[in-house]
Amino acid sequence: MKSTFGNKIIIIPCSGIGKALGSISREAAYGVVENLRKGVTETICLALLVSRDEESLRLVQGNKCIAVDGCPLECAKKNVKLAGGNLAADFRVVDALKDHRKLKPKEVTFLDHDGEQLAMILAEEIAKKVDDLLRRTEMN
Repeated sequence: MKSTFGNKIIIIPCSGIGKALGSISREAAYGVVENLRKGVTETICLALLVSRDEESLRLVQGNKCIAVDGCPLECAKKNVKLAGGNLAADFRVVDALKDHRKLKPKEVTFLDHDGEQLAMILAEEIAKKVDDLLRRTEMN
């Protein structure tokens, strides 16, 4: 995991293994990092941050971070803060579900159509926040 410190927005999705909302959180993060804002964003595994992995700690402490949580427990957000990370924004899949009630993800082991749609909507919202954070950085 090689990174230029201070120049990337780090997106930390929740773990939520075996949960549809956790899968949506991760897919949204991958959508931003691999497609929508490739090159200016990076993701790390929440489990590495929780286990105090040195590289993960340096990344969240040296870059602006966006937490993406599946549920109201906000594990990603809480752990970025516990690690002394620079939390610039946070998103919750449950909030996206409230805003898009017609989408009802049902599958857990893979994302069904509604889950994929919700992940893309959330990825686009995160990408807008990345743009905003980058604009603010350029102004300073």
